[in-house]
Amino acid sequence: MAFTEINSKMIQATVMPGQRLYSQRGAMLAYKGEVSFTPNIQGGQGGVMSMLGRRVANEATPLMSVEGSGTVMFGHGGHHIQIIELTGDTLYVEADRLLAFEGTLQQGTMFMGSQGGVMGMVRGQVTGQGLFTTTLQGRGAVAVMAHGGVFEIPITPGRPVHVDPQAYVAHHGDVRNKLSAALGWRDMVGRGSGEAFQLELSGSGAVFVQASEEKL
Repeated sequence: MAFTEINSKMIQATVMPGQRLYSQRGAMLAYKGEVSFTPNIQGGQGGVMSMLGRRVANEATPLMSVEGSGTVMFGHGGHHIQIIELTGDTLYVEADRLLAFEGTLQQGTMFMGSQGGVMGMVRGQVTGQGLFTTTLQGRGAVAVMAHGGVFEIPITPGRPVHVDPQAYVAHHGDVRNKLSAALGWRDMVGRGSGEAFQLELSGSGAVFVQASEEKL
């Protein structure tokens, strides 16, 4: 894995010749060695068509490619960072939560309505995440950002997980999602802050939840 944790808000990446990383522009804190940073005009490994799809979807976060030989420290906005290792499956994550990822991963965009039908579209509107989300598929490491730290919850067949949509960060695996209405205790006492909706994830995989309802 290219990334190691320095602390909860900083990671270090090992850059080797012939390999490439991608990161958010402005996320580099310091580096050692012969390392180059280039604005990425092709939108990651997915190429030009993937870039165009993300721009139409408003999922285009400026990236830079990182190459050479050395080590680079990354962090952004004091956000907590979670390293996720993919072993061939797909990670679904909002573009602005991506701090860095390995170039071995294929980047794309998915229409949220295709997961959960119309309710998938409603979920995008209610959570403020839009109707599209970024996908990363293959084998490699991803560093995502969140408020207040991240907890990984396994999703197993027959045992769906319900998540506050504002606390949702990302998920991976063979997972379906849908938004459902729910009347919680906060709504009963007049303190509703999103709990009137729950994001239900079912299948096989994991969901990452942040310890906050604050968006990036």
